[in-house]
Amino acid sequence: MLDAASKALFHSLAGVDVLSGARLIAIEQRQQLRAAVSAANTDQTLDARIAPRLANRRGTTVLDRSSSYLLYGMRAGRFAVSLARQGEIDLIHGFGASVLGAANPHRGVPLVLNPQGLEEFGATAAALPALKRLGYTPLRWAVRRVARSADRIIATDAALEPTVVRHLHPRANQLRTIPNGIDLVSVSALAGPADGLLMRHRHGIGTGEMVLLSVGRLEFNKGFDVLARALAIAARPAGLLSVAGWRWVIVGAGPHRPAIEAEIERAGIGRHVVFAGRATEQELHAWYEAASVFVHPTRYEGSSLVTLEAMAHRRPIIGTIAGGLPDKIHPGVNGWLVEPGDVRALADALEDAVSSAARLNTFGVASRQLVEREFAWSVLVERQIEMYRELTGT
Repeated sequence: MLDAASKALFHSLAGVDVLSGARLIAIEQRQQLRAAVSAANTDQTLDARIAPRLANRRGTTVLDRSSSYLLYGMRAGRFAVSLARQGEIDLIHGFGASVLGAANPHRGVPLVLNPQGLEEFGATAAALPALKRLGYTPLRWAVRRVARSADRIIATDAALEPTVVRHLHPRANQLRTIPNGIDLVSVSALAGPADGLLMRHRHGIGTGEMVLLSVGRLEFNKGFDVLARALAIAARPAGLLSVAGWRWVIVGAGPHRPAIEAEIERAGIGRHVVFAGRATEQELHAWYEAASVFVHPTRYEGSSLVTLEAMAHRRPIIGTIAGGLPDKIHPGVNGWLVEPGDVRALADALEDAVSSAARLNTFGVASRQLVEREFAWSVLVERQIEMYRELTGT
């Protein structure tokens, strides 16, 4: 299973044959499509061909994503077009600016764009911070150029459709909504209840303690400082957390850690907090199993893979009304939704979760059922293939 960084940033080209008579170029989707086709019990073959790596930078900073990533996208897109002109492929499916070089009217094959969470535009937020907005200017230009040239643009959640329309201005019949999904077979194989208990034991967390899990790069936009302030309210002497054993586990690393630590110190909750740092896939999924509730206090968001993963592990969710989260979190069914940055509302949700301990298992089961019904690759691959057939006429 690909890690989150690999899914967002693309370092190889893979030719994927998933349609009868149709050859595709997919960027960093080869493993996901292989699992999806297998899970869907389709009879299409999957014969992958790896092209040389075209860029070495991971593009995890604003500077990288507005420089080396665009160079990669120009070269990768031109390579895909060259394959199309040789009759090697019938369709190009790119993510963000990863196929910038294919954004021309003479490529000869359809182009599908998945712009992902549109972080470079601020996603669902009203505006980006000034410096980030300035730094992302080249990337926004590149994504818009690909969007103008694309035959189809994918919104990765119904809740993100207005965001895609606002930033990319799709033409009539250009927009399709196909959520990001996960491979439930792979997720389930990564960790189970025993792994969660072992993770608790390793970190000195009792089996009866409530574990609030947050996962993400330690950046301002993830809202971990907001959650620290909300926990201070919920853990005050009159708060419900004050009478419950609890831990807040943060999985991830990033430049905002000192600011989060300072907020935790001001809140007086340091003894309850575990900074788990970067984690392997197996460790991350063991933390999902160890968790009582997954809390995602993000200020703005794309589709949120980590939320889907937590749901696949049958965890109730506390999240914000940002990006595609409202499509995944149904209040009173599998979790709680609050406005981004609303400390009081987040504290109320935390207290309600503590007081609803008997319902947490029911909410977790509902999370898993929602993923199985709407976000599993075995379901979503058919929608992808239907779009490919529409464009290629196969």
